[in-house]
Order: sequence, then structure tokens, then C-alpha cells
Amino acid sequence: MNIVVLDGFTLNPGDLSWQGFEQLAQCVVYDHTEQHDVVARANKADIVLTNKTVLSAHTLKQLPDVKYIGVLATGTNVVDVEYAKQHGIVVTNIPAYGPDAVAQMVFAHILSHTQQVALHDSAVKQGHWSEQRDFCFTLAPLMSLKGKTIGLIGYGDIAQHVAKIALSFGMNVLVHTPTPKTELAQGVSWCTLTDLLPQSHFVSLHCPLTPATEQLIDQPLLAQLPKNTLIINTARGGLVNEQALADWLNAGKGFAAVDVLSTEPPSPNNPLLSAKNITITPHIAWATKEARQNLMNIAVDNCQQFIVGKPVNRV
Repeated sequence: MNIVVLDGFTLNPGDLSWQGFEQLAQCVVYDHTEQHDVVARANKADIVLTNKTVLSAHTLKQLPDVKYIGVLATGTNVVDVEYAKQHGIVVTNIPAYGPDAVAQMVFAHILSHTQQVALHDSAVKQGHWSEQRDFCFTLAPLMSLKGKTIGLIGYGDIAQHVAKIALSFGMNVLVHTPTPKTELAQGVSWCTLTDLLPQSHFVSLHCPLTPATEQLIDQPLLAQLPKNTLIINTARGGLVNEQALADWLNAGKGFAAVDVLSTEPPSPNNPLLSAKNITITPHIAWATKEARQNLMNIAVDNCQQFIVGKPVNRV
């Protein structure tokens, strides 16, 4: 067996080890692979691992030896899964490798917004505290989370972690999913989207990107939110109509904190990059070292189980 990793840098920029794969078979790791190099690099591989490098039907037709594709992520849109299925190529993904890490980022953004740590840190270092008559000063309103309501759109592993953290802060938690949920923790309630929006101080997105949810956050939905609601998106950029959100932000109607955009890296003219009242992080919620190590461990196990004829996490 020959293993080729097409784009290993994001998962392992140097602080993890590929030893698990190297113990299974001969393994070659490329940090990045341009699309025109995929066939040349993978043409003798039995096993191909990819994160964001696209493996289309056109590409796979030129790789007749490939028997297994391991996606180093949860989403599998970079692989033509239907072609793989028709030609007996096993495709696996990595489910639920770091829900705690993403939930942590949700609250990093929430606390950044409510406590204005960066704003005040910058002011202190510019000498503004030294100039004050009183022992403290504030540049923006600060907010306690206790008693506030967070609305979660979607309720998978990540959202459930977010709910637990929210409850520990004394928050109220509303959940919306396509079908009602009845067995929920104390303090967590299911409701319709129409009921969730006007009650929420914070709205956090945790639903998959599907035709039904694409650009879910649009002008009509935004119009239902109370003034100064914070929208958090650590799910998929395509859930948001970015121009509608930018218009809402620039009108001073609310705030946003996002870890994902519709195109990554973003175009310089993405309207959110120049919008007011938004914090943007570069798709790093998943990327704690611990979460990446867990992803690596699951990927190795996926590969090992395929080699022994018992594939797991198959899509």
C-alpha cells in the first residue's frame, strides 16, 4: 500500500507527527498540492488523503489505482463521492473530532463582544488609563451573560457543547431544528425559528450547509432580530447572505462574529471585510492542537480499518 497526503499542512503545520500513517504503509506527505499536480503526485497511490484538494470525477478517472480516499475533515464536498461509489473507491471522513474546540471559539467571540477585552487592552497600552482621574474607565458597554438568551440554529455535537457552556453562565438556551426536540437538558427549549429570533441576544449557527439552509441568514431573517443581537457563525460561510449581513451591520442594527466565510481565503471585496461591528477569525475554531491530534488519530484508524477490510466512517 502507498499513501499520499495531498495537503497536510493545515492539519499538521509541524507540531504533530505522521508516524501513524508511516507505520501502516509507505507514506508521502505534501504540504500543499496545486490542482494540476494531483494526478502526478497520486498516480501510484492506493490511499489518498485530502483536506481541501479537490478530487473530481475527471481527476479520479486518471487515478485507476486509488482504492481509498480519506478526507481529513468532516465535509466531503471536495470529493466526487458518487463517482467513487460507482467505481468501488471507499471514501471516509472525520466526524466529531473537536466539538469542544468549536464551542470554545463560539464563547471566545461572545466574551470578546461582551467584555471588550481587546478594545480596553489597546487603550491602556496607549496611555489612556494613566490619564484617568478614576481608578477605572470603560469605552463601551459591558454585558453580563447571566439571564441572557442564546438561540442555537442546529443542535448537533457542537451546539450541545455550546448549550452546556451557556447554561454554566446562567443563560437561557433556545434551540431550533427542522423537527421538534423534546428530550433536552433543563434550561434548554426547542422552538420555531420565528419564536427563537426575537427572543435571542445571541444567535449561533450550527446547522449543515444544504440547499435548504444556504443563505439562511438573509434580510428577512435579520429583520426579525432585536437591535444589538450578536450573530455567531462557526459553521459554514454559505449559511449567510454576506451582503445582507454587511448592510445590517453597517446600519448599526447589530453585531456579528464569524470564523467562516463563503469563499476561503476570502476575496478582498467580500463585503464583511469592510463592514462595521464584526469580528472575523480565519476558520480556526477547529484548529486547537488537541482537536487536530484527535483528527489525526481518527484518520489513522480510518485508514487502518480500511486496510484490514473493515472500513469505518464511510460516506
